[in-house]
Amino acid sequence: MGAADVSDEIPHEIPTSARVYGWALGSKDNYEVDRRFALQSLPHFPEFVDLVRENRRFLYRAVRYLAAEAGIRQFLDMGCGLPTDDNVHQVAQKFAPDARVVYVDIDPIVLAHARALLAGDGSTVVITADMRDQAGVLEHEEVKRLIDFDEPVAVLFLSIGHHLLDSDDPAGVLHHVIDRAAPGSHLAFTQVVCDDPERRAEVDATANGAGMPWRGRSRAEVDALFRSDLVPVEPGLTDIVDWRPDPGQPPLAPVPEELSAFAGASKMGRDLTEYGGILRRP
Repeated sequence: MGAADVSDEIPHEIPTSARVYGWALGSKDNYEVDRRFALQSLPHFPEFVDLVRENRRFLYRAVRYLAAEAGIRQFLDMGCGLPTDDNVHQVAQKFAPDARVVYVDIDPIVLAHARALLAGDGSTVVITADMRDQAGVLEHEEVKRLIDFDEPVAVLFLSIGHHLLDSDDPAGVLHHVIDRAAPGSHLAFTQVVCDDPERRAEVDATANGAGMPWRGRSRAEVDALFRSDLVPVEPGLTDIVDWRPDPGQPPLAPVPEELSAFAGASKMGRDLTEYGGILRRP
């Protein structure tokens, strides 16, 4: 599927990850089908509210590192989701005002809301494209306008790995841009992991049954997606709660009231976690 083949019709009949994810962060840009899916699934997988919110906190720390410490000035955010507080361009430009950002998402509602947010910002754009078609993404005119692959770039796949099925060639998707980028480029990645194969299969069946592509993986399976020539940034791939934690970072919006019963469930010792980190191309 190429970037030009992505439908511009907003899907109302099936839940989308962008809208479900956004709801857990306080976004109101969702539909009954999204809320129903979340409320039916969360009693079985209560950790998801925490995982979504920890991933958003990780985004802030990762982008801050990339802009302030690694010197990155251009970002490609694959499967960016709906805009909320502390988006990639806002964090990057807080620490590097000259940073440029291209957001990529397949959900047309993301394009509609992001365009409104980004009106008049020539350094940041959102394109509707299928992140599985990395060649198509790189051919997009806005990517060519804003991203110079002769200079280091950061490619973000945040809470996206579990949406890449084995048939999508996830390792190929994840390496496509970084293989073509300048030395010093970075790849940031997170995905939901579970080392219990039975529970992992249960999560997969629930999401795929609702029309949301999902392939849960163990930590070892995630590690195997990345080639050894990419160098992990300390502390490496880990539970993202432990990736350079910063209790002083900006707070998120409150958990929506309907989801508040599930806040804190990840501390109950269950086995679903968000796993990831940043890798650098030497």
